[in-house]
Amino acid sequence: MQTKLYRPRLRPALVPRPRLIEALNRGLGGKLTLVSAPAGFGKTTLVSSWLAALQTENAPSAPADIAWLSLDENDGVLTHFLTYVIAALQRVDPRLGAAAQPLLRAAPLPLSGILTSLLNDISARPELLLLVLDDYHVVDAHQVDEALAYLLDHSPPQLHLVIATREDPNLPLARLRVRGLLTELRSADLRFTEAETAVFLQTVMGLALTEAQIAALEARTEGWIAGLQMAALSMRGQDDVASFIQSFTGSHRFVLDYLLEEVLHQQPAAVQTFLLKTAVLNQLTASLCDALTGEANSQAILESLERANLFLVPLDNERRWYRYHHLFMELLRQRVQQSSTASEVNGLHIRASAWYEANGLALEAFQHAT
Repeated sequence: MQTKLYRPRLRPALVPRPRLIEALNRGLGGKLTLVSAPAGFGKTTLVSSWLAALQTENAPSAPADIAWLSLDENDGVLTHFLTYVIAALQRVDPRLGAAAQPLLRAAPLPLSGILTSLLNDISARPELLLLVLDDYHVVDAHQVDEALAYLLDHSPPQLHLVIATREDPNLPLARLRVRGLLTELRSADLRFTEAETAVFLQTVMGLALTEAQIAALEARTEGWIAGLQMAALSMRGQDDVASFIQSFTGSHRFVLDYLLEEVLHQQPAAVQTFLLKTAVLNQLTASLCDALTGEANSQAILESLERANLFLVPLDNERRWYRYHHLFMELLRQRVQQSSTASEVNGLHIRASAWYEANGLALEAFQHAT
């Protein structure tokens, strides 16, 4: 499918994000740029607008050639993945990967030979080459991770890899980070600031809102771009905008549908159960979650949720305490009310209260007991 090799078209009206573009430009001297955040944070749009800026006459760095590949679930097969990577590279230069292509039909697959041949082709060109892999989270394959790790370990200065993903890939990120070869943008970076929220709502979406209303929406959504867009679409034709903003929650039908389809329903049953049982908590830590779930695996699940960018916000540098994104928490709590009896929900609060009391947190214990 040739469409996988084309960069998405940018909409005419976009929010300028110079602080992020500058961060991406600074990272070109490294090996990898990782844009990792949950659904709806504008990852693809940001990368596309950055690449468009790189190819303008007044770009701050030397012109770069760009190979783009939009991934899907079928690309978890290594030969499939490599075939499309070579196809993306050959849109830049037909000679790239020409020697490696016949090797894709060999059995067993000579992976190091294929990748070495590719890297030799790239290093023979003087121009900077950006290989962009969009939606990498859909590729859940150890062999593909190994192939990319090999490319990163042996890449020449002419190659820069860009990955946009909803969850962190299984790549040597820590090693690259320590060596200063990794540029990372995450949800905390991608979320709209209040100023960007104002531009988006007023200029892009054409809404006439007061500063207070913009600030309230930014706070409700925590700068989540998809949430702001759904709020803006819903406000069109609203007579009482102030009341709408006050009532805009994770149970709003647009937000509900999006979070259910794109986030909650994508999780394994065990993770969904964990999310629903811990939704009554304003803050989460492993032993507290264990008390509610009756299991002893909450630390591993919390770490997995954070790696998967599942709307989990760390509250300290030690990664001991977390909370759910406000809109996601409201969705989870609504689902708990729909799927559990009052007695079951009360039981979760009783367990939370007992944990807080045992840990000397009387106020929190009281809040869950009432």
